[in-house]
Amino acid sequence: MNKTEIKDFLDYKSDQYDRTEFIESDPICIPHQFSKKEDIEISGCLSAILAWGNRKAIIQSAQDLMKRMDQCPGDFIMNASTSDLSKLKGYYYRTFQQNDPIFFIKALQNIYSHHGGLENTFAKGFSITGSMYQAIEHVRQIFLETEHQQRNVKHFPSPAAGSSAKRMHMFLRWMCRKDNKGVDFGIWNFCSPAHLYCPLDVHTGNVARGLELLFRKQNDRKAVEELTSFLKTLDPNDPIKYDFALFGLGVFEKFHIHKRMQ
Repeated sequence: MNKTEIKDFLDYKSDQYDRTEFIESDPICIPHQFSKKEDIEISGCLSAILAWGNRKAIIQSAQDLMKRMDQCPGDFIMNASTSDLSKLKGYYYRTFQQNDPIFFIKALQNIYSHHGGLENTFAKGFSITGSMYQAIEHVRQIFLETEHQQRNVKHFPSPAAGSSAKRMHMFLRWMCRKDNKGVDFGIWNFCSPAHLYCPLDVHTGNVARGLELLFRKQNDRKAVEELTSFLKTLDPNDPIKYDFALFGLGVFEKFHIHKRMQ
């Protein structure tokens, strides 16, 4: 396919999968349970941090975490006592175990008590260089101000070390992208959707390579930058809408490198 055909194809697929019908099968369904800004962004952040592996298991585990937080994540973050944190006893999801949610909850308490909340913390990092990667790295450093074990660090990989930061890019899409379809929230205003990067996982990576939008083999920061640069040539104002197309093609249609469009 030539570039015009690729754009037409991905525009069509983006529209097909950027629909509320797909919310219930995606981790974004967790923040969609809430209406208050703080509940949306906190539940979204924690759900994104958990977002690796089987989507059904991710949703179940994120929902379990919300139940342990009394379905009031904002209030829980601000007011959780030692006794409240005991509700996390026995919680686990893959390598994310009891001590990990306690660390993230305490780190979020610090962010909301001393740094003006998640949006303000991301915005401050973004203002340094105008880079979303800088915003993520800044937030990571603020998270790690909280006393932590070495095992906690792996759940918030460093963009400065070359991580694709897939989970944080997904979370930022949810919070910053203005979506008239009712999927992404667009409740943060410190940057335009043009500054977002495409969340890169095995599905989007395989589809992007199958369509020859991406040639780097590793799913790392350089690959994210390569793919997003191409997507910006298709739509410079909202390049990350194509995340819906790439992910939908991979997950629902099993499109991959050996099933290239002719």
